Amino acid sequence: MKTWVCDLGQKLEIFTPFLGKYRPFVGRCCQTCTPRSWDCFYHEQFSSLGFRNIIRVREENTRYRGWLVRRLCYFLAVLDWKVPADAPGDLAERICRSKRVQDVAAGQARGSTGDGKSPLRWRDKVLKILAEIQAPLSLFMLRLCGWALLRLLNHLFLNVQLHRGQLEMVLRAARTPGVPLVFLSTHKSQLDGLLLSFVLFSQGLGVPRVTVGGQTCSRHLRALLSSLGGVFLPTRTERMRSGQDEELSGAVLAAYVEEVLKSQQPLLIFLEEPFSGTLHLSAPAWEWLALVYRALRDSAVSDVLLVPVGIAYDVAPDGHCAGQAHGARPLSLRACLWAACRALSQEFGCARVDFAQPFSLQEFVAKNLVRRSCAGKSLEELLLPTVLGTGSSQVDGNKAEVWGPGARTAAGLKPEEEILVTKLGLHALSDGVACSAVMAVGITSALLLHKHREGVFLSRLMSDFSWLLEEILLRHHDVGFSGQLRAVVPHSLSLLSARLALYRLSPPGDILVVPEASAVAQRELGLHSVALLPVFASEAVGACAIRALLVEMLPFLGVPAGPCGVVLSRDELHRKTLALLWLLPPNLLGLQPCQPLECYSQDVLDKLIRCGLLEAEESEREHQLCDVARRPFLRRPPWTEMDFADSDSDDEDNAGKRCFKLCQPRSSPDFLLFLCRLLSPVLKTYVRAAAFLDEASWPQPEPAYVDTLQRFLAEDGGFAYADGSLALSSLQTFKEMGVLKEVASPAGPLLHLGEPFRSRENREKLVAFIQQFAEP
Repeated sequence: MKTWVCDLGQKLEIFTPFLGKYRPFVGRCCQTCTPRSWDCFYHEQFSSLGFRNIIRVREENTRYRGWLVRRLCYFLAVLDWKVPADAPGDLAERICRSKRVQDVAAGQARGSTGDGKSPLRWRDKVLKILAEIQAPLSLFMLRLCGWALLRLLNHLFLNVQLHRGQLEMVLRAARTPGVPLVFLSTHKSQLDGLLLSFVLFSQGLGVPRVTVGGQTCSRHLRALLSSLGGVFLPTRTERMRSGQDEELSGAVLAAYVEEVLKSQQPLLIFLEEPFSGTLHLSAPAWEWLALVYRALRDSAVSDVLLVPVGIAYDVAPDGHCAGQAHGARPLSLRACLWAACRALSQEFGCARVDFAQPFSLQEFVAKNLVRRSCAGKSLEELLLPTVLGTGSSQVDGNKAEVWGPGARTAAGLKPEEEILVTKLGLHALSDGVACSAVMAVGITSALLLHKHREGVFLSRLMSDFSWLLEEILLRHHDVGFSGQLRAVVPHSLSLLSARLALYRLSPPGDILVVPEASAVAQRELGLHSVALLPVFASEAVGACAIRALLVEMLPFLGVPAGPCGVVLSRDELHRKTLALLWLLPPNLLGLQPCQPLECYSQDVLDKLIRCGLLEAEESEREHQLCDVARRPFLRRPPWTEMDFADSDSDDEDNAGKRCFKLCQPRSSPDFLLFLCRLLSPVLKTYVRAAAFLDEASWPQPEPAYVDTLQRFLAEDGGFAYADGSLALSSLQTFKEMGVLKEVASPAGPLLHLGEPFRSRENREKLVAFIQQFAEP
């Protein structure tokens, strides 16, 4: 603890708990799914290696010294970067000789006219498809673009931090003979592909093959990205004949992935679409993961090491594009250059790249493919009676696992393998988010949006910033900054200055920070603060469950911060928590697929007690058992008259009557309200999606429903995250609940309202059920 005097003459006490050993080392792999990988590539000394700024290149980073070297150090450093592995020179011949490609070509040749030219024709098709997927690396373009990107990153960011211990883990994994590396990354910006390729190239990990998602690119941009290591899914057009060309393109793509893994080229897969704000596995990512799994299953490689990657920005370089439609118009090279020129006049703060501990795909498959989930009830059986008020209020039964594959099912995978690929993608996405650092702008945005909506003094904001920083570190999450609060907080406010109003008040000698009330400002602050939801997901779910109980107990209470001392039943709180966990998809909260919801519900209660929101309330019987004081007017002590018989039924009755008392943490009395508001954007989306059921026309195709729902959500001025991920999540939940039914038709599957929800009364019950958890 230390005291400093600001320019306004006010003394502020600052506590910085994250110096040196206090900073947690994040990114360890899952002990449930990959226990043997837990002890691989990791050493306790890695946590003390510290960070390095990878865009800070000086004379010491080159092999030369001198005055001229200091002027040309960027260029000389890029020339020293090596490319350890590249595609084999006979890649096209290997793919043409691939058994999978030959089998498909032979099957199609049997249906042709037999004019003697079919082998040449199929070979030309294979080479054309391969040219659509990839192109040979150009060392000249790699070094030229590496030099230009190094200069661009130095203009855009103050620093790009990388933990030396995490890098050492990946370097150890890269030295494993015969085992390729596949990086599975979160996606925050369109710059992520170039940034991660630059990081791996500059740190001696080679030039990765970077998968390009659903964004369509122009011909010139596609050629440039291909020469830099970009790989694309083959184009699927309406001109393809009866699926034959699509089957051939799938075989070529699978053979190409096998050759990339055999040559030990790093492969980088982005697991989500950029600007999603929620953890939703994209369809292209699912397809790439399926190809990697098939290569392992078909023994093309003995094993694959998967490395989850987390990326965090103070301000994403193209964050202003969030919520806009991507893929409708092809992205051109001119548009990219114009965006880079505009970005040079803006400030984006700091960036951070985190590598999680590599784990074995073979071990993950062995643990999860043979595991069979226990028989459970569907979400319709569990939640529908509670929503409609037709069932018992007791928690009964476990939720059956529902893991749907991607939008496009990969050929050659069994249903259990499709579930495995989906679990793998969601698990890696959860790991990437767990190891991602929380940036200063995210903390400041969360405080302004969820705690001080009407404005706050700078001194109070700095105090709350320090409190929230400690809470994040206590939950074993790292932050992407260091230094004194008097530098960090003004830094974050300067990056948010376009959405804030600052007033200097001379009598108190402080600064009043007031966020704008516009929808654009609320949306921007919400996109920055969404990084805190995975950190406080358990507490946020529990806080919303407490709010639902308070709404039932105290109808006159308009805010969740109820009177201190209210006693809540453990069973009722457990029931509300499970209902909310059933309502929201696990990936939306960052939960790992290997963690049962029933166990997670108990973990929620434990964390609420740990953070001081709940306190165990002793019953009268427990109080008497612990009371050993003598009473002067009693002949015998009170415990001698009690029955200590060991009975299971007594234990169950006593356990069922346990209660918790609602408390207010001393460090932050309004912590409960803050947690409720963290999850409220997601819940408000579900409320709006339930209200949309009255506006939509039925039946209708699923794509039309999603597009109309997104437009309906965007009409709400206070809506924070009008993106496709939340719309798809609500659609998935409504399907599992039986609110929407998918019925086959000659024109394709159509969505119908479920039988119970064709009445307006039941639709209103659905809205009320979700609304009880949401903070208004």
